[in-house]
Amino acid sequence: MEIDLTKIGMFKGQQYETIISTVNCDSEVNAAPIGILCREKDKVMCRIFKGSTTLENIISQKEFVVNITQNPELFTWSLLDNLQKDDFNKDLSIKNVDCYFKCKVTDIKEAVKQSDPIKKKSEANVIKADVCELVINKETKVYNRAFGCVIESLANFSRFDIVDNEKRKFYLDSFKESYRVVKKVGSPKDKKAMDTIKNKLKEKGYEI
Repeated sequence: MEIDLTKIGMFKGQQYETIISTVNCDSEVNAAPIGILCREKDKVMCRIFKGSTTLENIISQKEFVVNITQNPELFTWSLLDNLQKDDFNKDLSIKNVDCYFKCKVTDIKEAVKQSDPIKKKSEANVIKADVCELVINKETKVYNRAFGCVIESLANFSRFDIVDNEKRKFYLDSFKESYRVVKKVGSPKDKKAMDTIKNKLKEKGYEI
């Protein structure tokens, strides 16, 4: 069957919020929230910081599973290492997710950024992979956090003229970070929306 990630709302050049599950040589399963960039309809890429269990397992096994879910608890549990062995299926997918796809690694390269929003100098690996199987349990759309950034920025914008200077500064700083995120992972419509908000803030006399 032809693999086509557009069936779950993933499009080339955009990044999506997922949970990656992996396994080590001792058959210990791990899961962690990881952003996935869609390269083609059957190819993905992700950047993972060194020191993480997910990266170690991917380097070791050369495969991983990308789980798609709208359940906030699953994202929370996977980040806090609260998922148990019984939460996974035999094929490494997480039970009861909307859909998932299996990936075979095609390339791993070191990627060092001298300036990173997370830390001044970040050491990570960029993993490229082919999608070898797509399982859709129910109709769904994978989440792109850029849309959430747009909505939050609009909510803050509506309050700019009724809050004090301290809160206004907080909103401006929040917008700058959201703008950075949307420019990195958002769709053309998301980016256009953020540019519109930015221009309106400039009209109000704020420096962005």
